Amino acid sequence: MTEPAIRTQGTVDPRVDAAIEVDHVSKRFGTTLALDDVSLEVEAGAVLALLGPNGAGKTTLVRVLTTLLQPDSGRASVAGFDVGKEAKAIRTMIGLAGQYATVDELLTGRENLELVGLLYHLEKVEYERRATEALERMTLVEAGDKPVKTYSGGMRRRLDLAASLIGRPPILFLDEPTTGLDPRTRNDLWALIEELVAEGTTVLLTTQYMEEAEHLANRIVVMDGGRVVADGTADQLKDHLGGNVLEVRVADRSDLKRAAALLADFVGGNPRLDSDLRQLSGPIKGGAKVLIAAGRALDDNGIDVEDLGIRRPSLDDVFLSLTGHTTAPPDEASFSMSGATDD
Repeated sequence: MTEPAIRTQGTVDPRVDAAIEVDHVSKRFGTTLALDDVSLEVEAGAVLALLGPNGAGKTTLVRVLTTLLQPDSGRASVAGFDVGKEAKAIRTMIGLAGQYATVDELLTGRENLELVGLLYHLEKVEYERRATEALERMTLVEAGDKPVKTYSGGMRRRLDLAASLIGRPPILFLDEPTTGLDPRTRNDLWALIEELVAEGTTVLLTTQYMEEAEHLANRIVVMDGGRVVADGTADQLKDHLGGNVLEVRVADRSDLKRAAALLADFVGGNPRLDSDLRQLSGPIKGGAKVLIAAGRALDDNGIDVEDLGIRRPSLDDVFLSLTGHTTAPPDEASFSMSGATDD
């Protein structure tokens, strides 16, 4: 496993080497192997992104780490506590928010947050203060005393995340936190996550968005089919391709297949196609000479090109090379839990 490139100080017990440790964990549902010998770790105060498509095993792993599922084999620990033997202790240390906000629509935003404080057994004066702080942090003060049924989807998502922070957990699990959000709300959540990490919070987030993983994470674990297929920083993963990416946009969409056949020799296999953009791309070993040769081959075969160039690989290129396919729209089952101490 690739060593983390960034080490920071978190709020987890300093005697614990890692805030989260997963050691050869497997989980099966009937004939489906959801997790297949998964190992990883997250250092205190860092952000790890689990990147993968629907069915990769990301949500199953989060459920194991948050004590909602027991692994069939292997060992996992959070803040030094074993997920199988010390679930109650773990739940005092974590916050969890999923794709879809699970808040009570009949209560106000403030009442939802105060209810979470009650579950943490906080004193009234303390959970009221924390609820107010959370509303301020999520820019929900004006809506705080309105029923949640009047909230937009983005407001509900922010409220759900606020609920996960009421207990001030040193470790935060975010399952597809920005799925379906508008760009402004997404950027606000990114800023909040960065603020929490700066304060010492350890974050494990699952995502299918390359940009999100690269923007937020110190390290990225790529999962596919229940297995870890790569682990490293964004730059380390990009270096996996060992070169640049050739990118071509043809003038006529009908030329895409012919262009793909011509470029296969240059990119070492079938290039990636985007019919909507009339674009082809694939990794190359080389620079200007390969670019010129590819352009000449297309021109000699009567294929009109609007744009031709080489660029540094993206995480999307890396994922395609590792798995043979791209990520799919998110539709994994999602969930939310406040992290309260009650079993």
